This record gives sequence, structure tokens and C-alpha cells, in this order.
Amino acid sequence: MTDLAYLHGEPSATADIRTSNADFLVQEILPFLPSGEGEHHLIHIRKDGLNTADVAKKISSFAGVHPKEVTVAGQKDKNAITEQWFGVRIPGKETPDWQQLNSEQITVLSSGRHIKKLRTGALSGNRFTITLRKVSDPQAVVARLELIKQHGVPNYFGEQRFGHNGKNLVFGRQMLSGKRVKDRNKRSFYLSAVRSNLFNQHVAARIASHGTDTLTGDCVMLAGTRSYFFAEQWDDTLVERLQRRDIVLSCPLWGRGSALAQSDAAQFEAQVAEPFSDDCIGLEKAGLDQERRALLLQPEQLSYQVSDDTVVIKFALPAGCFATSVLREVAVYEDVNAREYALRQQQQLEQKND
Repeated sequence: MTDLAYLHGEPSATADIRTSNADFLVQEILPFLPSGEGEHHLIHIRKDGLNTADVAKKISSFAGVHPKEVTVAGQKDKNAITEQWFGVRIPGKETPDWQQLNSEQITVLSSGRHIKKLRTGALSGNRFTITLRKVSDPQAVVARLELIKQHGVPNYFGEQRFGHNGKNLVFGRQMLSGKRVKDRNKRSFYLSAVRSNLFNQHVAARIASHGTDTLTGDCVMLAGTRSYFFAEQWDDTLVERLQRRDIVLSCPLWGRGSALAQSDAAQFEAQVAEPFSDDCIGLEKAGLDQERRALLLQPEQLSYQVSDDTVVIKFALPAGCFATSVLREVAVYEDVNAREYALRQQQQLEQKND
């Protein structure tokens, strides 16, 4: 993501993230609570150093159910402390003692029966508490955070979407070129990586060329929804609605069908997409439809605390948005965990070659 445009210019401060898992805390915001009855069990779990699939396997084994009966609303990082919900369908059985799942890496916070299956995407969003360490210029970070409060950040898909060293994007393009992928989940990841990269390219080009200025024919979205319409002309009423964030500018999530923008905006988006024509055609053949996603991301409840060279940042984001897209506008950061992982990989390679 280093080649993508910044909304506020490249940050001047540097910082470390993920010095420990506790420096990256994520809490899911579920729009409902367990109803108290039904064949589905909702389990609220805090995990440390495990990915979502690891916990799902433990739950499946403990409950004695097929892995497909364990569902989640969203995937969460391994290298973090995260609080998320898991759903388990157990028809006609007694309630397991979920507290027996507790370990050094898993803590069951609560549980309850529910009448409906927990489905992917059934989230309002996530709350983040992120600690930046070895911050070179804390006051520069504070200044950036104040800018972000006012204007937001580009709504990029984060590097997690593309896998380690962008492998999901590579595999996705190979799949679109004819390579067979049997695993349905992998196919979904790869398609999403190709589509997300194309979206990021549109966002970067739009910000680099026009900033947050409007274009005739912009496809605008009603804030907080997937509903959209195109602005044939930007009159005072529409401009005022944009300023108070009742509506937001958007960029394409590529798929089949006619472009959802019109006029100048459609022409600009076609120019951005042209170098990625193979990706566009592949996504259309895969059966994805044209959709939209907001150009900018506005963190909610943003606050921060500064202590020497440490800055703790708290904010909430809607589901599907990435904390790293906020952080890249705050400071040029290095992921300590990723650095140490790369070092271990290099050492293993050197030992193998000796």
C-alpha cells in the first residue's frame, strides 16, 4: 500500500505497531445480543495470538459438531488481542460448559442461546485501541489525528486483504487466468483481493487527481447505507449534504453491468480501470456485479493519549473497514511482529541452505 495516495500527504512521524499483541486490541460491535433461546449458541471470546480459524476448530472439537456448524461474523487478526463472537448450531442438545474452553490464549467472556445463525458480515463494526511506540514526533501524530477527525482518511482495503506479500492478489489473478482453485473459501479470498486492489487504485487515482472535489455524474451513497444515486449536477443542496456527510463520494467495486457513475465521473473511472482490463473482465466473468464503496473513511469516537514517545489511539470503524488505513495517515509505521516474522523466515532459510 506504499504507492497509494495519502489524503493529508505522507506523514512525517515514524512509529512501531504490534510490539506485542496487547498493542492492537479489537472488539467486535454486534448489533444484537443472544435472545436466550434457540438451537444456536453465541459465544463471546477474547483471543490472544490465535486466528479466527484456530478458535473455530477448538469450538468445533469441544462441542462435537461439524466445523461447518461454527460460524463467525468476521475474521480477526492472529497478532492482536481480539474480542469476537462465534456461533455454534447444536440442535436438541444441552448447553455445553463453554468456560471449559478457557486457556492462556482463550477467554470466554459470555455466551447465550440464539434463534438465528450468526452470519458473515453481521457486524455493526469494530472498536480499536492501538498503541504506537517509539513515536519520533508525537506532536506531529497529534496534528494528523486532528486532521483525520475533521476530514477522515482514504477508505482503502488494508494489506490484510491481500495476504502476506500480496499473495492473495497474485493467486487471484492466476485463478482468473484459468488456474483451478477447488477450495471455495480460497476462491472467495482471491476474488476479493483482485476486486479490492482495483478499488484501491480508483481511490488513489481520485485523491491524487481531484482530492475530495466532486465530479459531474458522481455516484454518491447515502451515509451508512449501500443506497446510491448519481449527481447529474452538483447544486448547493447536494454540496451542503456532502459537507454534513449525509451523502458521501464513492468508488467502484468492479463487476458486471453498466458503470454506476455518469458523465465526467464515469469517464475518469474508465480511465483508471483501463490498465487493469484483465482484472475487470475476470471479475465480470466470475459473476460479480457493479457495487460501490465510500471513497473516504471517517473514524468514529476518535481519541488519543500521549505519554513520552507512546501514543494510544482509540476509534471505531464500520464493518469491512481497516484500522491500518487510518494508521497509514497517522505515521509511517513498522509492524514489529511482521518484522520479527520475516527475520525468523530468513534465518530458517539460511539454516536450510547451510
